Amino acid sequence: MIKVSGLTKRYGEHRALNQVSFHIKKGEVVGLLGPNGAGKSTLLNILTGYIFANEGQVLVDGMDMMQSLIAVKRKIGFLPEKPPLYKDMTVKEYLLFVAELNGIAKKDRHQAMEKAAHHTGITHVIKRRIKNLSKGYCQRVGLSQALIGDKEILLLDEPTVGLDPKQIMDMRQLIQELSTTRTIIISSHILSEISVLCDSILLLNKGHMIAHEKVENMIKNALNIHQLILRLGLAGCDQETIIANIKCMEGVLDTYLVGTYESNTWDYSISVNKGYDIRTQLVALCHEKNYPLLMLQPTVLTLEEMFMKLTEEGGA
Repeated sequence: MIKVSGLTKRYGEHRALNQVSFHIKKGEVVGLLGPNGAGKSTLLNILTGYIFANEGQVLVDGMDMMQSLIAVKRKIGFLPEKPPLYKDMTVKEYLLFVAELNGIAKKDRHQAMEKAAHHTGITHVIKRRIKNLSKGYCQRVGLSQALIGDKEILLLDEPTVGLDPKQIMDMRQLIQELSTTRTIIISSHILSEISVLCDSILLLNKGHMIAHEKVENMIKNALNIHQLILRLGLAGCDQETIIANIKCMEGVLDTYLVGTYESNTWDYSISVNKGYDIRTQLVALCHEKNYPLLMLQPTVLTLEEMFMKLTEEGGA
């Protein structure tokens, strides 16, 4: 459905995107993740046809975006982080206006408006002014404008930002319902949201694509790395020496100082490959070096920690 090859976007000397390539199948829901400045907004702006890349190609349903821009735009609906709402209009007036902007014939605009409103559950507020609606309903109106014209592809930028917990649950359910018949890309910084809504994750960092994997594979990778929290008293402990000694142990992927959570203590986070148990070695090390061992606690790497690990590696 969407095939991106070698996409590069430059602003002067700065590369907002650098040779980004990926393929999204029809009906797939993809989470677009990355820290601030990763290139997410630039990628979405290119996919909507708002800006063009300096290099590379975007194919949508087999059509080259540069050569068939109008036809491609007819397939794509976009919900920006701040929906483009005219708040003095009623919902009905606004959606009819959007239908006109989409080039829908006058005789068909009312039907297009009603269909989009029905899909997003706002038919009962259709006559109200947008400025009098809650944040949750404003977001639904924004989603409705993205649907006008039976768009096959939806690009959603932070669709739940600023919503209360109930509104977030409602919006997630709505997106899940829409995903049964559409291809959707969701840009979000909330990993739990992505893991619930998406089939796969596309991870950007500093303009580079770091990963494009199925959500279940990301979770599996997270579960394959075990974490240990080691708490030591300060007496006689040299941090660099401790970290170096731990990193030498077989199966250890990484070790770093987390901080202090009790007075006169240091906590160390240790990432260990699944199948390795280094707890006995750690106890022996502490005994040999006279390190005051106060706690040794196993944990599991979370998706958030996996995200941080991948972006740190990608930015190195």
